Amino acid sequence: MLVILGFAMIAVFMVLIMTKKLTPVLALIIVPTVFGLFAGAGLGIGDMVMDSMKSMTSTAALLMFAIIYFGLMIDVGLFDPLVKFILRKLGNDPAKVVLGTAILAAAVSLDGDGSTTFILTTAAMLPVYLRLKMSPVVLTCVAGLANGTMNILPWGGPTARAATALKIDVNDVFVPMIPSLVAGLVVVLAFSWLLGLQERNRLRATAPEIWGVPDTAEEFDGGTPAGASGTGASGTGRVRKGGNPGGAAPAGGSVAVLDRTETLVDEHDTAMADTALDPNRSTLRPKLFWFNLALTVAVMVVLVANVIPLPFVFMVGAAIALLVNFPKVKDQGAQLIAHAPSIVAVVSMVMAAAVLTGVLKGTGMVEAMSAWLVQIIPTSMGPFMAVITGVLSIPMTFFMSNDAFYFGVLPVLSETAAHYGVGAADMARASITGQPFHLQSPLVPAILLLVSLAKVDLGDHHKKVLWRTAVISLVMLGVGMLTGAIGIG
Repeated sequence: MLVILGFAMIAVFMVLIMTKKLTPVLALIIVPTVFGLFAGAGLGIGDMVMDSMKSMTSTAALLMFAIIYFGLMIDVGLFDPLVKFILRKLGNDPAKVVLGTAILAAAVSLDGDGSTTFILTTAAMLPVYLRLKMSPVVLTCVAGLANGTMNILPWGGPTARAATALKIDVNDVFVPMIPSLVAGLVVVLAFSWLLGLQERNRLRATAPEIWGVPDTAEEFDGGTPAGASGTGASGTGRVRKGGNPGGAAPAGGSVAVLDRTETLVDEHDTAMADTALDPNRSTLRPKLFWFNLALTVAVMVVLVANVIPLPFVFMVGAAIALLVNFPKVKDQGAQLIAHAPSIVAVVSMVMAAAVLTGVLKGTGMVEAMSAWLVQIIPTSMGPFMAVITGVLSIPMTFFMSNDAFYFGVLPVLSETAAHYGVGAADMARASITGQPFHLQSPLVPAILLLVSLAKVDLGDHHKKVLWRTAVISLVMLGVGMLTGAIGIG
C-alpha cells in the first residue's frame, strides 16, 4: 500500500504542476498532506513535516541571502561589463547566445555548487535573453542541463556520497567516468545549439521586422545580422544593413529586414533601457566597482574553501554590500523590498518541499518504494545490476534526496549485485549517471532558485528539460559501459 501511495503521490504532484492546475508551492503542500493522511499519518503528519523543515532552514537562509547579495550586485552594476562583453562576443544570434549560456554554466559549475552556478549564470545571461526577446525557459533548461551533468564532479556531492556509502575511494569512482562526463557535455552543447536554432526560428516568426529574412532570393548589400540570415517562407536572402526602419517593402516587393546590430549592441547601451542593465538606473555605483568585485571574489573563495557555513557567508556578504553601497537606512530597506518577490517565491517553495520529503520519510514510503524496486528485479538480471542501478538512479534520485538514495538504496542494490560478481565501484559509477535528471527535481533547492530568478514556471522548465536530461543520463551510462567503467557481472 505504501508503495502504491508513494508512486501515486509523486505522479499526481508532477501532473498537477506540469498541467498548471496548481502552483508548485500549493502542490508541494496539498498533495503530500492528502496522501500522508491516506497512509495513516494522522495528527503525526505535523511532526513529520516539522522534522523535515528543520533540515531546510539553513538552505532557505542560504537562498534568501544569496538572492539579496547577487540581486544587489546586479543593481549596483557589477555584472554590466561581463554582460556587455558576452554580447559583443556572441553577437545577437540566439543560437550563439544559448550555446554561450551552456558553456558559462558548465564553467561556473566547476565550483560544485548549483546555487552559485545558477545565480551567476542568470545574473549574466537573463538580461541578454530579455533584451533579445528570447525565452527564459531556454536559459533555465540549458543551465540545468550543464549543471546537472557537471554534478558528478567529486566535490559536487553525489560522487562523494556514493563512494562513502560503499566504502571506496572517490577517485576510483570519478576518474573512470571522465569519458562519460565528456560525452554528457557534448550532448549538452548539442542540445543547446538546437535550442538556440529553435529560438532563432521562433523569433523570425514572431518578430519578422527584426529577425526575419527577405521573402525573395535577392541579396541586398551589406552583411547579415546575427540570427537574421537563412531560409524564409519563400526563399533565402541576406538583409540589407540599415534597411527600412519600419520593415517596409522596398521597390520590387522584397522585404528589407531591419538590421538591429547597432540598436541591440551600441556604445551608448541605449537598448539596455528598462532592463536589469539600464545604464541610467539610480542604483548604479560605478565608483564602488572594484570594492564590489573584491567582495564578491572573497565570498566565492570562502564558498569554495567551505570553511564557514554558506548561509552565514552570504549573510555577512549581503550586510557588508548593503552597508557600503547604500549607507542610508531608507535605501537599504528599498533594496530589501526590491528583491522580496524573488525571496518569497524561492523560500516558500523550499519550505513547502519539506512537506513532501517529511511525508515520504515519515510514513515509510521511501523505504517501501526502495525495497519494492529491489525485490522486483529478476534473478536473471543479477549480472546487469550496475546497468539497472544506472537506469533506476534517473527516477529515484528525482523523487528522493541524494542522501536517501545513496545511503539508503545504493548499499542494498550493491549488496545484491555482489552476489553476481558486480563490484562496488561499478555500482557507484552507475549510480551517479542519473544526476543530470536529479538536478531538475523540485526537492533540489538550487533548481527552485534558478526558476525563481528567471521568473520561469517550474512546470514549463520540466517540459523542456526532463526528457533531455534523461537522454544525457542514458548517454553517460552507455559510454560508461562501452569504456568498461560500468561492468557486467
